Amino acid sequence: MHIIAKKRLRDFWESQPAYRDAIIPMTEWFRHMEKAGYRTPQELKAELRSASILKNSRVVFNIAGNKYRLVLAIDYERQIGYVRFAGTHTQYDAIDAENI
Repeated sequence: MHIIAKKRLRDFWESQPAYRDAIIPMTEWFRHMEKAGYRTPQELKAELRSASILKNSRVVFNIAGNKYRLVLAIDYERQIGYVRFAGTHTQYDAIDAENI
């Protein structure tokens, strides 16, 4: 799967020194997703059980032991994922994950 907007991840972990611990887990997540080929939300969920499948082709991932959240919009047919959000739980609570 091609993941678009790695810059959004980098912008997050560079935004504050406290978020630097997100570098390794977000990079590992990115590398995993680039190698993955999930054809359906069910296939993704079967492998990544902590992922939450939302409406509008959105998936929420818990990163760094559930310290951070990441929202990905996935076009399963074209095998493209768009990073829509990366942040803390508090920041996540302030967004509409299904429409971001």
